[in-house]
Amino acid sequence: MDTHLYTYLLHLGDNALILGHRNSEWCGHAPILEQDIALTNISLDLIGQARLFYQYAAESTGATEDRLAYLRDVFEFRNCLLVEQPNGDWAHTILRQFFFSAYQMELYQSLQHHRDEHLQAIAAKSLKEVRYHLRWSGEWVVRLGDGTKESRARMGLALEDLWMYTGEFFKPATYEPALALEEPWRFQVHAVFKEAGLEIPSAPAFQSGGKMGIHSEHLGYVLADLQFLQRAYPGSSW
Repeated sequence: MDTHLYTYLLHLGDNALILGHRNSEWCGHAPILEQDIALTNISLDLIGQARLFYQYAAESTGATEDRLAYLRDVFEFRNCLLVEQPNGDWAHTILRQFFFSAYQMELYQSLQHHRDEHLQAIAAKSLKEVRYHLRWSGEWVVRLGDGTKESRARMGLALEDLWMYTGEFFKPATYEPALALEEPWRFQVHAVFKEAGLEIPSAPAFQSGGKMGIHSEHLGYVLADLQFLQRAYPGSSW
């Protein structure tokens, strides 16, 4: 396996792992039991995707998926900045998931045609889950954007906070294949925003760096929680 593919697999796995962990922080705290279960299941889907990417990456190094998840430091992670942002309120969590799911939908559809057959298979399997993630989060964007005065205001604040991170999706790092994903992603977002009565911001989405290991302060706190058990008790297993 070449270095670019290995790093790309880490990037894909890191995106899924960190967002899955972020979403799991809502377990037992979501506003409605049904939605608590829905978001927890999305977390499990994402962590399952991360496992597939890590397992494949580990094959070429003799490492394990656990080592890749639990024993790398912040600067070794290659996830996008969006997925490490704090949950905030329900609107922030929903919009973060919607932006990422819309991106994953286009990404995995493209990766089904990647030259690497193993990566093709992971993308095809994960795409079935992402369709649900996108539908679920999109319905919530509409519900909040076209809901009460307060829900619309909260969605507006979430949009102000999170939009700046979306541009990183479409700035390929040196290890990424060049994929034309921005236009179909914007089409997906625009369709849902139109129904929700929201507008895509005109401001540029300029924050980036996560793909190259330059992260916000938030990732360190995520990893401190995520990695504590394995670092405190090395080699622990169920």
